[in-house]
Amino acid sequence: MQYNILDYLENSAQRVPNKLAFANDTKGISYTDLLNESRSIGYTLNKNLNGILRNPIVVYVDRNIESLVLFMGVAYSGNFYVPIDIQMPKKRIELILETLNPVATVVLQQDLAFAQSVAPNLPTYIYEEIKNLPVDLLVLNQIKRKIIDRDPLYATFTSGSTGIPKGVITCHQSVVDMTDNLVNTFGYHENDVFGNQNPFYFDASIKDIYSALSCGATMYVIPKSYFMMMGQLIDFMNEKQINTIMWSAAAIALLANANAFADKKPQSLKQVMFSGEVMHNKVLNYWRRTLPQTRFVNLYGPTEITSVCTYYIIEKAFADDEVLPIGIPFKNAEILLLNEQNELVVGDEKGELCVRGCCLALGYYNNEEKTSQAFCQNPLNPHYPEIIYRTGDLAQYNSLGEIMFLSRKDNQVKHMGQRVELGEIEILVNSQDKVEASICFYDHDKQKIVLVYQGQNADNKYILSELKDRISKFMLPNILIKLQEMPFNLNGKIDRTLIKSWYHTNEIS
Repeated sequence: MQYNILDYLENSAQRVPNKLAFANDTKGISYTDLLNESRSIGYTLNKNLNGILRNPIVVYVDRNIESLVLFMGVAYSGNFYVPIDIQMPKKRIELILETLNPVATVVLQQDLAFAQSVAPNLPTYIYEEIKNLPVDLLVLNQIKRKIIDRDPLYATFTSGSTGIPKGVITCHQSVVDMTDNLVNTFGYHENDVFGNQNPFYFDASIKDIYSALSCGATMYVIPKSYFMMMGQLIDFMNEKQINTIMWSAAAIALLANANAFADKKPQSLKQVMFSGEVMHNKVLNYWRRTLPQTRFVNLYGPTEITSVCTYYIIEKAFADDEVLPIGIPFKNAEILLLNEQNELVVGDEKGELCVRGCCLALGYYNNEEKTSQAFCQNPLNPHYPEIIYRTGDLAQYNSLGEIMFLSRKDNQVKHMGQRVELGEIEILVNSQDKVEASICFYDHDKQKIVLVYQGQNADNKYILSELKDRISKFMLPNILIKLQEMPFNLNGKIDRTLIKSWYHTNEIS
């Protein structure tokens, strides 16, 4: 049984030493080379940092293979890696470093000047200089023996509603639990070829990174530019025979909205999994019509529970305006739907989705207040310490006992004396043929429902006419705003915070 993710790498390097572990459009690295470079980096870091353990080390990342090698290297050093996007605004990086107080950073030579401009006094190590240095395997084995499964592996920073970064810190045990669940539930094996889309500073990327390492499979890092050139993207997937993808719902929608399969389609694709945002069945049905033999899976889970805690294998037909279940929990995780009295919901009663199990992150780094708010004692268990994570998501069970995501708790508002689920409006708008994406929020000062949407051929009249016979009059949006293009945040989700800020700044009425 694995307790440290480095076991995945070592076992695969022994079993398939010459096989590609990670690759992109121009180069790749075998399991043997990945193992050797990671060990060199880990040993050098540990030695130069005087043997310290369980401390944060920043890895400036881009969509390159070297970033992945550095992740493994930091793990071998006995510390935990913190991926930071090299394109991220400097001010945000400074806020992260202030919270983190890292002991070192590792970068590629080409990014050295940038790293030193952000934190000139932070010890900085260059990948090209440390990847092939001598290694003392006895020391590395001693380090590994000191690291237990509850020690941190990585921390990823997300923005809360205030825009202040929060560092979610995740341990080896949680990642092993997630990886084993994915591999066992969906039958991954060494002949699978993963196509990575999620950026490495985003926790969603761990699903294909560690699934590939666990199986001795190959993961291709798909260049970001290919998602702007759909033909090139599909050619790449066919050339590399990519058969499994775990993409963001936004990336899946991007291809559907662009009618990307009009001329060609991915020939080898056997499993398509998506997460991050609500998947609208209009988008999913486009993919299902094109790839009828492919298995589609809806994955749900916030960063704080190691990316996934429930899954739903899609085996029946859904209308464009139906809601897709998020399904059932993975093994070793339990979902609790708690009502406002902190009791389990009954029947189809709505409640906050809470999670318990070793999938839970350790909390927010250097943020005891936020940690205690979200990671708290299970109110159903007064007898001994048992932490659950409150997601802030509202959900209910359908007649089959499947979990149905409804909306964020803060998306449930009181409007004209009625309780309104803004997520219900979004689902109906996103099911309309001419709409590519939309979000809903509430202007509490003006007491109005605001709808912001994208769709080349859509207009306000079209949207309202499509809605009027499908929802109550009091649920109709009061303010409709059309954008040429929705803004997305660093994690590939529609940037609701930015849109709301723009709306209030411009005093739209």
